[in-house]
Amino acid sequence: MQYTLNINGKKHTVDVDADTPLLWVLRDAADLKGTKFGCGIGLCGACTVHVDGEAVHSCRMRVSSVGESAITTIEGIGATPVGAKLQKAWLEIDVPQCGYCQAGQIMTAAALLARNKAPTDAEIEGAMDGNLCRCATYLRIRDAIKQAARETLGAAAAPKGA
Repeated sequence: MQYTLNINGKKHTVDVDADTPLLWVLRDAADLKGTKFGCGIGLCGACTVHVDGEAVHSCRMRVSSVGESAITTIEGIGATPVGAKLQKAWLEIDVPQCGYCQAGQIMTAAALLARNKAPTDAEIEGAMDGNLCRCATYLRIRDAIKQAARETLGAAAAPKGA
């Protein structure tokens, strides 16, 4: 069946079975390889993308349930102010080691900062609970989220033209 998906602000028409997980539609049909396959059962968070701004595990979401929702992947998150600040903080704090989980981590963090501009450590840990990191860079992940939050708040508080 054909589906026209709004991925990173662009229309993609794909011909896949209705029960195909969004993860495989993104990777195979849309050729967006940044979203990773981890566990396949929604426990690790490596496959996290945004659907209408909400972080979802794409391995568990069927393409037929997407409808006209806006999908944002790791390839598109850097075009958002929060996403760009998170990616910058990730590099400055040297978060990734193996890097496999990092796309999902950034996507979950971006959804958190979109709804909570200044999360506490407990709120960060709660939001990131569905994302596993085999290299255990959790403290650096939290520090990068806090840095991006500070920079986002600083930009929002700055006078226009400053």
